[in-house]
Amino acid sequence: MKIALRYGLLVTAVVVAWVLVVRVALGVGADSKVNLLGFILFSMTQIAAIFLGMRARKNELSGDLSFKEGLRTGVAISFVYAASACLFFAIESLLAGPKLLLSETGANAGPLWQVAAKAYAGLFLGSLFFGLFYSTIISFVLAKRRTE
Repeated sequence: MKIALRYGLLVTAVVVAWVLVVRVALGVGADSKVNLLGFILFSMTQIAAIFLGMRARKNELSGDLSFKEGLRTGVAISFVYAASACLFFAIESLLAGPKLLLSETGANAGPLWQVAAKAYAGLFLGSLFFGLFYSTIISFVLAKRRTE
């Protein structure tokens, strides 16, 4: 559990730093091409966190990391990232108002609660989906092969 918290919160810290610097301090809009760099940064950070977390779990298990244990570790890291990122944006919306949420593309397509629900669901489910994908590949590479 410590591994998932440590590395999941690391990814969230990168997301928070990106949002505070690029979106808030620099005022980059949702329609800017700079946001593609954010997606790449978040993905690379999530991949690195999953890899480092699995390697730490492998060291805890004295080098005997199974595919299933690696997958479980990667998904746990992704779950912590997804939940803590959603929590950050929920707190940000409560404290600063929905200005950041409403600046997203397609935010005027319905009531605020629907826009928020879609944004949080997309963030949470997207993080889990990509986390499962990355975890599968990394676990396949790091897992110990069983010989018969």
